[in-house]
Amino acid sequence: MLQVRGLNAWYGESHILHGVDFDVAQGEVVTLLGRNGAGKTTTLKSIMGLVPRREGSVLYGGRETIRQRSDLIARAGIALCPEERGIFASLSVAENLVLPPVIAPGGLDIPTLHTLFPNLKERARSQGTRLSGGEQQMLAIARILRTGARLLMLDEPTEGLAPVIVQQIGRTIREIKARGFTVLLVEQNFRFAATVADRFYVMEHGRVIDMIPNADLAANMGKLHEYLGV
Repeated sequence: MLQVRGLNAWYGESHILHGVDFDVAQGEVVTLLGRNGAGKTTTLKSIMGLVPRREGSVLYGGRETIRQRSDLIARAGIALCPEERGIFASLSVAENLVLPPVIAPGGLDIPTLHTLFPNLKERARSQGTRLSGGEQQMLAIARILRTGARLLMLDEPTEGLAPVIVQQIGRTIREIKARGFTVLLVEQNFRFAATVADRFYVMEHGRVIDMIPNADLAANMGKLHEYLGV
């Protein structure tokens, strides 16, 4: 579904990504791992067309997107759930949920989203700023599941959340994978990522330096601890 080759990205004079290469197959959950500053979030933003300058190749469904505007990339079926979540404070939960346009068939309807995220049904009339961090994360994910996007990029979805909410986010990722969605995940919580991901790409200094399938995790734990400093 996604093929990234030789991806470079800059913020002003700062060269952040140095030839990033990786693939995501349809229906997979793939995680980008790495220490802070490795380039994980910049990779997601570069795929989405949200960096000032990028070069290389980003094929989505076989079509080149590297020169496209971010709004066209979104309408092609890629959705980014940013680390800051982007909830509109002046809108209710229900209004936030229906704000993004439906871009294609196959998105989840409101009753299904309420089944996945019961809190959102209970808090439908609450303003976005009155939600807990976990509820805001649920709303951010639910909002893009409605649009019909097929590739979901989630940036640090469990950061700062209570363990019970982290478990709920994990169940949701496994559920949407079972429904045919594809997920590219940036996650610092390796133990959480290990419960949902099929494969892991390790990033360091703006490059992908290793790929580890979930089935090979046990044999590579020493190497992963060295990579991640944990």
